[in-house]
Amino acid sequence: MRLALVAQEKTSYRKRKLDFHSKKGYIRAEIQVMNSSSFPTSTAKRKDSILPTVSGLRLTRQRQEVYQVLMDKRDHPTAAEVFRRAKLRLPSISLATVYNCLEALVKHRLVRQVNFDREPSRYCPNLVEHGHFQDIDTGIIHDITLKPGVLLEDVIDLPPGACVSEAEITLRGSIVKP
Repeated sequence: MRLALVAQEKTSYRKRKLDFHSKKGYIRAEIQVMNSSSFPTSTAKRKDSILPTVSGLRLTRQRQEVYQVLMDKRDHPTAAEVFRRAKLRLPSISLATVYNCLEALVKHRLVRQVNFDREPSRYCPNLVEHGHFQDIDTGIIHDITLKPGVLLEDVIDLPPGACVSEAEITLRGSIVKP
């Protein structure tokens, strides 16, 4: 059973005791209720966690660890790499759990899924608009920022009337050392 309550108060949190009755029995719960202005945010932090508070995303130890792995080393890891790193801190975590955590983090827009042709998906915690450059010699993926004021229409000939809703910029090449 999922339950989301939104308080219409100016305080950020207040505790409330609730009783739930169902066919399976009786449950007494103490919950923290957030006001409507702070409920669906992606910048507030949960206590003892770097995982942001997002409406509809439950905080689990596994999600915390997966998110921490992505934030600790921002090198666009694959799910298998996230699994290896998370396993060092949480030995009981499974690869399926890591995939499920990554899917939830992507769905709630806390990380981005980045795809390079036929390679495994990679995960990027950088939520600022940016592209990616993959060094074909080392395999390292770099975040590249987009210059302000440059429009997609200035670089690409789009069909008349086209309205682009999403663009993913991925470049490949070598970094030439002088």
